[in-house]
Amino acid sequence: MMRRALTGLSLLLVALLLCCGAVSADKLTPEEMTGAAHEADRLLIGTTTSLDATGALTELGKKFEEENGVSVQWVAVGTGLALGHGRNGDVDVVMVHDRAAEDKFIDEGYGLDRRVFGSNYFIVVGPESDPAKIAGKTASEAFKLIADAATTDDKIAFISRGDNSGTHSREKLLWKAAGYDYADINSSSWFYDAGAGMGPTLTMTNEKDAYTLSDSATWNTYESNLTLKPYAADGQDLLNIYAVMRVNPEKFPDIGINVDAGKKWINFMTSDETQEFFKNFGTEKYGKPLFVPAKGDAVTLGVTEEEISAPVE
Repeated sequence: MMRRALTGLSLLLVALLLCCGAVSADKLTPEEMTGAAHEADRLLIGTTTSLDATGALTELGKKFEEENGVSVQWVAVGTGLALGHGRNGDVDVVMVHDRAAEDKFIDEGYGLDRRVFGSNYFIVVGPESDPAKIAGKTASEAFKLIADAATTDDKIAFISRGDNSGTHSREKLLWKAAGYDYADINSSSWFYDAGAGMGPTLTMTNEKDAYTLSDSATWNTYESNLTLKPYAADGQDLLNIYAVMRVNPEKFPDIGINVDAGKKWINFMTSDETQEFFKNFGTEKYGKPLFVPAKGDAVTLGVTEEEISAPVE
């Protein structure tokens, strides 16, 4: 059966959210970022949406500008698109959360000096009534229950970001762990492909009283405006690791990738001061930090201390 198209109301809502939402003066659209001039006093970043949606990048960008006299501008998109901007030479650094995609980016010669700077968790959220009965289950168990229940209950639905983001990549792995082929799931009548960022996807999931996979930082910023509830929220298969990399200037000799600012940004992200920022960011407003600093957490993250704190020179 062909996948059902999104409702007109959902599409309109996404358009409004994308076009009318609050936009930082330092945030650029993908169109503005493409072909943007690389300058010594300007750092261009391709970033995953959660760092932007939570306001973390706004605060960090201002601090970096104050300390280095370099303006910070970014495009907030899914990890796949952020790495695409890196492959096109549109940005000087990328900040993403999909290890397999990051390794490929490095192996292709585009990425340098990867450092891990923080983490949080992915989280499965859904209707308060929990029609698929996923409460208390692991993420893969929850996905299996959703798929099985949706075949007999047409009120059960799953909303996927469908945008090649880090969250979308993790979703595919969870469907596989649950015993399903993603291509089959993606063509199911109860499966909706949002093709949107995390915020709009959560809003659409709430509208349809459905299930979805979210990063915990964006979930915490949206939770108070939603009727959805968190279910599977921890476990190694839900660990969400954020990393920063420089774009290799040798790939773009005619563009002038900002090497100096890129190195400074990576060292800034792994500095004790910024790590302390992540330790506290979000606590005052949400009662808990939105990210976990990487320093001191190497064992949990499955990386070496050098992958977190080795200075880039």
